[in-house]
Amino acid sequence: MTNRKVLLFNPRSANSKYRVPNSILQVGASIHGRHEFVFVDGNLERDPWSVIRQYLASGSFRYFACTVMPGPQLRQAITFSKKISGEFPEVVNIWGGYFASNQYKVALESDFVDFVVYGPGDNAFPALLDALDTGAPYEFIPNLVWKTPQGDIIKNTKETLLDQDALPQLPFDELDRFYPMQRYLNRTFLGKKTLAYHSSMGCPFKCSFCAVVPIYEARWRGKSAANIYRDIKYVQEKWGADSIEFHDNNFFVSEKRTVEFSELMLRENMNWWGEGRIDTVDQYSDESLALMRRAGCRMIFFGAETGNDALLKQMDKGGKQTGEQIRRFAARMKKFDIIPEYSFVLGMPADSPEQVWAQIEEDIAFIKQVKTINPETEIIIYVYSPVPTEGSELYERILQAGFKFPATLEDWLSPQWESFDLRRNPLTPWLTPAMVRRIRDFDTVLNARFPTVSDTKLSNLQRRVMQTLGSLRYHTGIFSFPYEIKALQKFWLRYRQPETEGM
Repeated sequence: MTNRKVLLFNPRSANSKYRVPNSILQVGASIHGRHEFVFVDGNLERDPWSVIRQYLASGSFRYFACTVMPGPQLRQAITFSKKISGEFPEVVNIWGGYFASNQYKVALESDFVDFVVYGPGDNAFPALLDALDTGAPYEFIPNLVWKTPQGDIIKNTKETLLDQDALPQLPFDELDRFYPMQRYLNRTFLGKKTLAYHSSMGCPFKCSFCAVVPIYEARWRGKSAANIYRDIKYVQEKWGADSIEFHDNNFFVSEKRTVEFSELMLRENMNWWGEGRIDTVDQYSDESLALMRRAGCRMIFFGAETGNDALLKQMDKGGKQTGEQIRRFAARMKKFDIIPEYSFVLGMPADSPEQVWAQIEEDIAFIKQVKTINPETEIIIYVYSPVPTEGSELYERILQAGFKFPATLEDWLSPQWESFDLRRNPLTPWLTPAMVRRIRDFDTVLNARFPTVSDTKLSNLQRRVMQTLGSLRYHTGIFSFPYEIKALQKFWLRYRQPETEGM
């Protein structure tokens, strides 16, 4: 069969400093040596549609596979998939990624998405291609969602998470044929050539606000420390990577694995960063934390979420995290010179506007306490945007409050929903404009008083000026309408928050 090639597309997700497209790289690994494929990265193409169209017009491609995250990737994913459906109706549109997995119904009802791979596609994707090539049934392929000719959406069984060490190696060299790996190794606060890498799949917890939960259902499998090190060493030696960002949902699940990895990294002089849970890493021994720092662990991202114990329970964090532990752990990390990067979610639903206001003010006060305990703690503030788990208490609350997701796939491209995906417009009925403004004004003042270390473009002078300007407001609690700070950040500092704005 001549027309069985696969086009793997990574939609545009950032404005600069692009990361290795690990999702399509993983998909490419699953079919490497079995199907011919090409990579198209929307981040690195001036006009990705012209590249896609040229490939498809050759007549040798039967499959268009697209990974879709919530946010900026939706624009190219929806627009291009619709164009393909109209101009190349013989091409099969296959979506994967977090958005497709959580919004599979609206994707398949669009009539221009043919299949959704729900969660990991290491087995599902090549099995689907083989079935379509041979005319074999695909009704029993795990992790696949599809639509019958009658319009019924069928969700096949979910596959157990695979042994990550048994999967094919990532085809870095294949990616390099299409886009030089050097373009993906960009400067961060960690180093001059930072590699983005996934070392595990899933997360063993069930937080009710997390988009990962419905996909993995509290399951986690990780690569061995030796295989992580093998991949990193390969990229380091071939393309000069000098630092790592681990984009796992939860890198630090296993202390044993973390320690083994740290021991391997001791001689490499590479800084690294990852995401974890406070109540997990707090169980690590002092010896493990000290080893991690010597091995290059510079910062860890933690979902602190709130200092309110009742809200933490409502979020179903699934562990032992408390407000007191969040404060104490910030102090503990200071001892080891590892920067704790705490994210907070403000504006959770409550029974009355007064309660919402009280929760916001309580968390503002709590964040200030954390900064007093450990000023080096990085604080990331999000206005709550619902991505809850069906059946959870939080899910019921947002339904009762009148929140609804878009009814059609193209509705996601409206300005208000694009802003929602970027966490700029929560669209939540219980949050008034005044509440949102209060959260954002505090965030502006906080980041003036404590400029993030992640912004590598800020000079020492710029940091001092911003700290001075933000100090009075921060200490007096006068956060409203910080126009002078916003003007300074926009026009002189070009201040960015990489964690919330992208790199």
